[in-house]
Amino acid sequence: MGKTITIDPITRLEGHGKIDIFLNDDGNVERAFLSVPELRGFEKFAEGRPAEEMPQITSRICGVCPGAHHMASTKALDSLYGADPPPAARAIREIYYNLHFFEDHVLHFYILAGPDFIVGPDAPKESRNILGVVDKLGVETGKKVIDIRKKARALISEIAGKTIHPVLGLPGGVAKTLTEETRKDLKKFSLEAIEFAQFTLKAFNDIVLNNRKYLDLIESDIYYHESYYMGMVDEKNLVNFYDGDISVINPSGEEIERFRPSDYLDIIAEHVESWSYIKYPYLRKIGWKGFIEGPDSGIYRVAPLARLNVAKGMATPLANEEYGSMYNRLGGKPVHNTLAIHWARLIEILNSAERISALSENPHITSPEIRNMNFNTPSEGIGIVEAPRGTLIHHYKTDQKGIITGCNLIVASLGNSAAMCISIEKAAKKLINSGKVNEGVLNMVEMAFRAYDPCLGCATHSMPGKMPLKIYIRDRKGKEITTLSQNLTESGYT
Repeated sequence: MGKTITIDPITRLEGHGKIDIFLNDDGNVERAFLSVPELRGFEKFAEGRPAEEMPQITSRICGVCPGAHHMASTKALDSLYGADPPPAARAIREIYYNLHFFEDHVLHFYILAGPDFIVGPDAPKESRNILGVVDKLGVETGKKVIDIRKKARALISEIAGKTIHPVLGLPGGVAKTLTEETRKDLKKFSLEAIEFAQFTLKAFNDIVLNNRKYLDLIESDIYYHESYYMGMVDEKNLVNFYDGDISVINPSGEEIERFRPSDYLDIIAEHVESWSYIKYPYLRKIGWKGFIEGPDSGIYRVAPLARLNVAKGMATPLANEEYGSMYNRLGGKPVHNTLAIHWARLIEILNSAERISALSENPHITSPEIRNMNFNTPSEGIGIVEAPRGTLIHHYKTDQKGIITGCNLIVASLGNSAAMCISIEKAAKKLINSGKVNEGVLNMVEMAFRAYDPCLGCATHSMPGKMPLKIYIRDRKGKEITTLSQNLTESGYT
């Protein structure tokens, strides 16, 4: 008989999840599932709250990416009240957001993903962590990582009031002006950040790209599948994290959709499966065809590589050079190699640092004009930003007093939820043969989701009004035979 291999919990990510791998009688993989057992209820308990509270409420969804939810929520309020922020407020928001991007990406590369490459995917598990990275790169590098993140977080706190739970965004503007002293601090930091980003890209080149074994892994079919891609671009079709149109390309690289935030429901639909609390967005035009890859599948991908795939370049000069280098090295656009997301992420670190530098020179940035109070009667508002983990959508409906009556969140990790399932199953099938498996192989299976930097705490946010406690009984091929359940409702167990 076949057997089941379970990785529980999966590691080096935000949130909780597990992988079940079902082997056949020959010890080869029949199916593999990524399931998410945790439940978050932010959409439901937002109802009845004043809309102005949403930027603070939704920043509590996640302690790793509060800035993304705060900014998407703030932009949704702009839309809700029909209040465009003044130039100074927009610039302050974008500086804050690029600081968040920079700090978050550095965290992922050095602490969550870096051990797989810097220390090695099959190294002993006790070494695959930040301590192993420091041991490999040296104590001085560890100090650099800590120092640059400390400085970024200090500036986030100065601009947004708090590092983790910001109090910056308001409908039509921001809560605080930027002082000349802070502007100078930003300029100084940006130069250090650019230098750090270039140092990190060089380390990636030296350790990963110049290592034939690692480069072969990036380019292998273990971590490869063709999909649609989604990301935000500016009017020049360059990558933008804060504002712009949303572009969708097909697996051949042709743009098939370009839409504004208000039109997202015409483009995206959501699917659910009984074995996970996570939802699976897909392209409405293509339809849900299951967990399959290629042009016949409605599944799309988001996050760093998707953003670079949909755009014609980066908006900053140094990052744009690195953009060209990546595509030249990997054979042109679009790139479908999942592990290349790590490379794209490092290019975005440089882009954020350069963008902070450019914005800190903005003559409007210290203006006292930081809020537009010319509000319309609220009814419905939609805000979209590019979170570090991908396209993030906040959609609110209210009564005329601005009380939330409906809330839909398509968080960034949801955009990759179906793709992660495909990536994990494909890696498991390629890596596990004749029942031969060890801890190193299982870590390489985990690498298939880790590249996406998923935030499962964010992604499992839908609450249907009850929390079912379920046991799924499956055969060795993963087919569900029966389900035992016990539902916890507001009135207790039923």
